[in-house]
This record gives sequence, C-alpha cells and structure tokens, in this order.
Amino acid sequence: MKALGINKKIDELGRIVIPKDVRKALGVENSDYLQFFIDGDSLILKKLGNGCEFCGSESALFEFKGKFICSECKKALSEC
Repeated sequence: MKALGINKKIDELGRIVIPKDVRKALGVENSDYLQFFIDGDSLILKKLGNGCEFCGSESALFEFKGKFICSECKKALSEC
C-alpha cells in the first residue's frame, strides 16, 4: 500500500474531501460511485466500474437513464 502523506479531517457531517490529485490519478469523476471496504483498521475505497446495475456484469451493456444493464438482465426485465 502506498502512503501519500495527505491528511484530511472528517467534518461535522461525517464527510471527507478526496484530494483532486488522488481523484485524477484514479480516474474518479464527480458522478462516479465508490465502494467502501474495511480491512482491519483500514478503510479502502474502490471506484465502481460501469457494470450492470443488477448483476454487475461488464459485458454487453446498454445504458438506460444513466444506468447500465447487461443483455441478460434486459431480457429478464422484458419478460416481467
């Protein structure tokens, strides 16, 4: 794990700012989602890919109202 030497304080609402240089290095944009993991006493953030909203698949995706849906889930939804 690489230490960056950047320290940030959590504000009164429980928020923390991710520095611009870190967001840029990871390719994180303002509208991206991050997933949180706990590993012992460490917090790990991972950028979520553009996978299917329902199953997480990253192949054969269609965009619908800003969400990604794979062909399998699209087919299942059309059968409902």
